[in-house]
Amino acid sequence: MTEAATHPEIERLEAAAFRRLLAHLRQREDATNIELMGLAGFCRNCLADWLAEASVETSHPLTREEARTHVYGEPYADFKARQPEATPEQLARMEESLRRNAAIGAAKGHRLDSQLAESFPASDPPALVRPA
Repeated sequence: MTEAATHPEIERLEAAAFRRLLAHLRQREDATNIELMGLAGFCRNCLADWLAEASVETSHPLTREEARTHVYGEPYADFKARQPEATPEQLARMEESLRRNAAIGAAKGHRLDSQLAESFPASDPPALVRPA
């Protein structure tokens, strides 16, 4: 385990880093979801899904739309309306990236649950995103 992982305030620091990531992504709309998916295997929708999943066992679970509104800083439909259509090349890169996510997950023994796999295959299962 690293020093950072054992830092007494690591969860607060992770939360601050997440907020900064959201602010950055809100400013950089030119970094489209399809490009993020093609390159990194996740996008803003994945972040929203992970946020909603993390809230499930709290006293105030978020809906997928509430999580998306938080991640985007506005209703998802408003953001999506400003985004260009994905090109066939971008879609192909995304599909390849999703295959890589699955292959890497399989090699490491991680498996997406069926609901997640159907809704957004790039998302990690809650066990991987919830602190122990």
